[in-house]
Amino acid sequence: MLVDATLTRPYRKFLPAERAVQYLDAAGELTGNEARYPRPTDDRLLQMYRNMVLGRRFDQQASALTKQGRLAVYPSSRGQEACQIAAAMSLRPTDWMFPTYRDSVALAARGIDPVEILSMLAGDWHCGYDPAHHRSAPQCTPLATQLLHATGVAHGEHRKGKDTVALAFCGDGATSEGDFHEALNFAAVFKAPVVFLVQNNGFAISVPIARQSAAPTLAYKGVGYGIGSEHVDGNDPVAMLAVMDEAAQFVRAGNGPVIVEAHTYRIDAHTNADDATRYRDSSEVEQWLSRDPLSRLETYLRGKGLFDDASADALTEDAEAAASALRAGMNLDRPTDPMDLFRYVFAEQTPQLREQRAQAEAELAAESQEN
Repeated sequence: MLVDATLTRPYRKFLPAERAVQYLDAAGELTGNEARYPRPTDDRLLQMYRNMVLGRRFDQQASALTKQGRLAVYPSSRGQEACQIAAAMSLRPTDWMFPTYRDSVALAARGIDPVEILSMLAGDWHCGYDPAHHRSAPQCTPLATQLLHATGVAHGEHRKGKDTVALAFCGDGATSEGDFHEALNFAAVFKAPVVFLVQNNGFAISVPIARQSAAPTLAYKGVGYGIGSEHVDGNDPVAMLAVMDEAAQFVRAGNGPVIVEAHTYRIDAHTNADDATRYRDSSEVEQWLSRDPLSRLETYLRGKGLFDDASADALTEDAEAAASALRAGMNLDRPTDPMDLFRYVFAEQTPQLREQRAQAEAELAAESQEN
């Protein structure tokens, strides 16, 4: 049994209470709620705010690139920046991240070149970046499959005696998939050091959470598997960083996996190809806009004298420079080699693949001679 030094009364770590963890209200003021986890330092909160501002500008620029035909599709994460940035910041460079298709901002906070992050959505082969180098798996489009991968990696690293943590993202829709339950059960039984972050943004594309689960919160599902569980205001950057930092430490210490549910909302449509007005009312979106995570943290930092207009101008300038670099990078034509279709299928090519490659080479050579 641990003791909260602030309140001097016992509490249980990672056993979800009725109320989600929250430190800042919608206006960015500290609440009087029970502080179940240590509040992050001012320096970490300043770093988080910077990452969130850069992340939102990246997200805006990526959305604009779809309208220009530079990307085939893009799933915006506007409104979910606190979840993704807190998750990325809770990890060490030696830890592993397993993102979904919506977690581009988390990958950028991980230090991956934004141009490489968007390469897959631009139609390039593979995932654009080196997963082994960045210890970040390719962005996953199938729902929940990455949770099993994260669990396997975490278990394997644990068997090697390493203190590696794997952090796996998923949405509320993924919790309806069998892979979600298999991953939680395996991780629980073998005490794999995994943090499962469920970004509950209200909809599995167009299906509301009420049609997916009758549980009080999705975090309660972890209780059934005997693992650490918590739910948090996903639009409260202070709460998100506090919980994710503690979750990573808790898992790394050998306490088994943890599931964290972040109550958040995607302000934009599922992707640029989706019409969200068909299944949700604009008043609902407006309500969530008033809980904007960037505004809440900026208000808090200004109130403490840690951020001012000069700081805001400098940060905006940095964000615009990053957006400009992203535009320039995406406008460059990338060299392609048709033989890559055969080069990376097997470590040792099969006779059939060698035959197909020879046929393709002959056809390209003939076409080149004709031109």
